[in-house]
Amino acid sequence: MKKNILRVIAFSWAYCLPFLVSAQSTFQVDVNKPASDVQPTMWGIFFEDINFAADGGLYAEMVKNRSFEFDAPLMGWLQPNSDRHSLNENSGMATIMKEEDGLNPHFARIEINNSSGYVLINEGFRGMGVKEGAKYDLSLDVRRLSDGISKINFQFIDENGNGIGGTSISPDSKDWKTYEAKFTASKTTEKAKVRITFEGTGMIELDMISVFPEDTWKGRPKGLRKDLVQLLYDLQPGFLRFPGGCIVEGRTLAKRYQWKKTVGDIEDRKMIVNRWNTEFAHRLTPDYFQSFGLGFFEYFQLAEDLGAAPLPILSCGMACQFNTGELVPMDELDPYVQDALDLIEFANGPTDSKWGKIRADMGHPKPFGLKYIGVGNEQWGPDYFDRLKVFMEAIKGKYPDMIIVSGTGPFPDGEHFEYAEKELKKLNAEIVDEHYYRPPQWFLDHADRYDSYDRNSYKIFAGEYAAQSVAIASPDNKNNWQCAMSEAAYMTGLERNADVVYMTSYAPLFAHVDAWQWTPDLIWFNNLTSYGTPNYYVQKLFSNNRGTQLLPISSGNEPVKGQSGLYASAVLDGNTNEIIVKMVNSTENDQTVNITFNGAGKLDSEAVLTVLKSDELQAVNSIDHPKAISPTDSSQPVKGNKMNISLPAYSLSVIKVKQK
Repeated sequence: MKKNILRVIAFSWAYCLPFLVSAQSTFQVDVNKPASDVQPTMWGIFFEDINFAADGGLYAEMVKNRSFEFDAPLMGWLQPNSDRHSLNENSGMATIMKEEDGLNPHFARIEINNSSGYVLINEGFRGMGVKEGAKYDLSLDVRRLSDGISKINFQFIDENGNGIGGTSISPDSKDWKTYEAKFTASKTTEKAKVRITFEGTGMIELDMISVFPEDTWKGRPKGLRKDLVQLLYDLQPGFLRFPGGCIVEGRTLAKRYQWKKTVGDIEDRKMIVNRWNTEFAHRLTPDYFQSFGLGFFEYFQLAEDLGAAPLPILSCGMACQFNTGELVPMDELDPYVQDALDLIEFANGPTDSKWGKIRADMGHPKPFGLKYIGVGNEQWGPDYFDRLKVFMEAIKGKYPDMIIVSGTGPFPDGEHFEYAEKELKKLNAEIVDEHYYRPPQWFLDHADRYDSYDRNSYKIFAGEYAAQSVAIASPDNKNNWQCAMSEAAYMTGLERNADVVYMTSYAPLFAHVDAWQWTPDLIWFNNLTSYGTPNYYVQKLFSNNRGTQLLPISSGNEPVKGQSGLYASAVLDGNTNEIIVKMVNSTENDQTVNITFNGAGKLDSEAVLTVLKSDELQAVNSIDHPKAISPTDSSQPVKGNKMNISLPAYSLSVIKVKQK
């Protein structure tokens, strides 16, 4: 009986084996037949000041409304012991004053009746993240109107009001004077505030009250938050697009982003309300403003730090068409066009030019090497193309080598998109921005979007894309693994068409866990720490393995674009002589694949296999579990010019094989 059972088992295995073998997928990578170059700008990043990405985020200023320029000038400031209507009955109060002119006209006049009781507190951006032992830089402008106030004290306080480190300054001038000091935090907390008290009585005026961590990116005073820039640096982005996004357009033309107001001395940069402050009823943030401490100079500098090509986007004279859609008349377009020409001079001009001198005076005499400039963001319809044509003629007339990025509007299909395609071809557009905010299945179904694309037409900038787990603009969207995996599958299609797809970037980039308006987002942070989402690690694996030349990868002479739930692309890195294959298994089962490297030189006996996966499609990373879904590395044998790889269910795998 036992022998019969063994015979049955043996027969069953022998019977099934051919089917198991035939279920394996076989791929060929033609190493000796590169299809095209891969642009250095293939994988980049898109920055927009949404979700407290700049003030309260990347820009490391900790004091909210430091210059009292919010629409409600004391927003962010608390006076717990003051009744503004009765100074005589209380210890003191702050009154907002305004100069007749100037870009930063407001300041606070503090009247102290009883210094032992008057307190002024700044609440920060949903609190202030301070770390035990870390040093912080204080600066402020002070004008003493009377001799009675001898000292101003500054102190971090925790959630319970306990002091956790402080410093003081002694005002001594009846003219405006800047004072600086340092202090050290004695406790780590995410929700600290700054408390200001006074010694003596009298009247004094304050402005530009500022606190920064000493440990900023590259140690620059009043610079950028180190951990957030590090996450960007680790992506090795090919370009940095800034400052948006819809932030460029504004709800009205008066509230549009104007780059000239974001350069020069920080105190002279004109603050405006952020257009995302009350855009979504589900996440109202009326305290969301733009100080422009992170302005166009800092964006260019950041791009240089990251080794990324700068890509500024400018208003084309159209306010956001989802809001007012306000248009500047065609005969009044010249100042908008001049802004574009002046920006190019600011970035690239000699130091004896008007705008090149401003760049040099800010500390960067060397040109930034600007090659790309974007005109408009998500505009659509005839009005956009009328204006785009004027910009193109002016820019090309003065800077013929400048590459102009234009757009097809907010959607990847439909009437407006089809109209835009026709008009852009008439204008001989160079690089065109397309946006895709769609469900995960859309990304899987459209991985072949550019396979049959007109190779004689314009090049593609996939400027904003992100899989939406629920629906576009839903507050319930999650950065789950299903979305990230579907994006990875789509990205193999972008890479497979690197001869026409020149630039790509996920959007939005940043989100504060307590102050977001839009989901999903690539990187999340609170006031102390930050983490990359699964989508971030997908972007990182593609960007860190971009290669220099596209290699054909096929199965049965067909590109790998969803057959058996598999997606694939391959590149050669001419700098390291590595063959890099990216493969997505979008199914619930492990799959074994055989890869043959046709025409390869002698290969190392081992390849590096990096896998990003999760068994749960709804799984996410978080502040508490920042690397729940993150890449793991292992080595895999290479036999001659062949490999046998097991692709886990729901996974992105990157295979790197070095040619000797």
